[in-house]
Amino acid sequence: MKTVAFDGRALDSPAAGVRRYTAELYTALVEQHPDVRWVAAGIASAPFPGVEPAAAGWTLPTNPGWMTTGLPAVIRRVRPDVCHAPAYTAPVGAGCPVVLTVHDVSYARHPAWYPGRVDPLRRLFFRGSARRATRVLTDSTFSRDEIVAAYGIDPGRIDVVPLGVSPVFSPPPAHAAPRTLTVLHVGDLHPRRNLSMLLEVILELRRRIPALATVTLTLAGVDRGVGTPLAAQAAAAGDAAALCSVGAVTDARLLALYRTAAVFAYPSRYEGFGLPVLEAMACGTPVVASRAASIPEVAGEAGILVESGDARAWFEALHAVLVDAGRAAALGHAGVAWARQWTWTRTAQGTFASFRRAVTDRTRDSRRRRARG
Repeated sequence: MKTVAFDGRALDSPAAGVRRYTAELYTALVEQHPDVRWVAAGIASAPFPGVEPAAAGWTLPTNPGWMTTGLPAVIRRVRPDVCHAPAYTAPVGAGCPVVLTVHDVSYARHPAWYPGRVDPLRRLFFRGSARRATRVLTDSTFSRDEIVAAYGIDPGRIDVVPLGVSPVFSPPPAHAAPRTLTVLHVGDLHPRRNLSMLLEVILELRRRIPALATVTLTLAGVDRGVGTPLAAQAAAAGDAAALCSVGAVTDARLLALYRTAAVFAYPSRYEGFGLPVLEAMACGTPVVASRAASIPEVAGEAGILVESGDARAWFEALHAVLVDAGRAAALGHAGVAWARQWTWTRTAQGTFASFRRAVTDRTRDSRRRRARG
C-alpha cells in the first residue's frame, strides 16, 4: 500500500471525539508506516509531520455536498490505494476502496434523542455511506452489533478496532494536592448521557450526607440542549451550587479536571465506546459508570458498573467511593493498570489491517465481476 487518503476535515470536526480520534490515529499511523504517503483531503496545510495536505477545490456546501463533490474530486486527483472516512459519512464515487469509521448509530437506533439535529435525509445518507463502504470500522463489539441491526450490513465487512488513550492522560504526581470533593462528567451534554439523574443523585448526597454537603457535579463538554434544564433543576432544588458547567476545555484543563476529581461518573445510556472512561482511569480517577451499551467492554472490572437509570444504585456507589478513601485508591490503581492496555498504537495496527482488507476485498470483487462477464 503506497498511498492512503483520509478526510482531513475530520481534524476540525465540531465533535471533540472525532477530532481526537483522527489526530491520534494518524499520528500513530505515520509513526508506524513512514513509507506510506498519508494525504489529508480538504485541508490546505499539513496538520502534523508526515501528513501531506490536499486542498479542496469547488464543493457543494454541507457535509453531503462535500462527500458527493469536493472529497471525490480530491480523491481522483490523489489516486490513493484506499480512502478512509473517519466519521460516519463516506464519499460517493470515490473510485477506490473506502473504509468508513462509524463510532455508533445512536442517531439511527434512538432518533428521539436528536430532535431537529439529525433529520431523516441525513440519517439516510449515513445509512447509504455504511452500505456502500468497502469496509466499516467501529470501536466496540456493541457498536458492530448495532450497525448490523440498524443497516443490515454483513458483520464480516465490519472490523472492531478499539480506541486508545493518549499519553497526555496520566496520574497526578506524588506531591500533588489532594483531590477535591468533585464528581466529574466529561462529554457533550446530551440527552443520552442521563445527566438529570446524576444531578439528582448529587443533590441527594448533599442533602443527606453531612460529609458530602459540598460535593459538586462538574460537567465538561459542549451543551447539546440540556445545560439550561440542568441549571434549572439545581435551582429548583434550592441548591444551584451543586452544579458547575465549564463547557469545552483544552487538553491541559481536561487533564487537571481528571486529576483533581474525587470520582468520574458516566451514567450514559448509549455509547459506541466511551473514551472518557479510559482517560479518567489513566489519570487514576475512580470510575462509576453505566452497565450499558459498550461501557462494560471499555471499563472491564476496573470501575464500578451500575444500571444507568437506577438512581439508588448510583447514590450508593458514589457515596461508597466518596467516603471510603481506601476503596477510592484501589479503584484508582486498578484503572491506571487497565488503561495502559488501550493504546493508539494498537488502534493504528488494527486500522491499517482494515485498510489492507479493503484493498483485498475490492480486488476480489473486481475479479468476480469480470468472471461473470
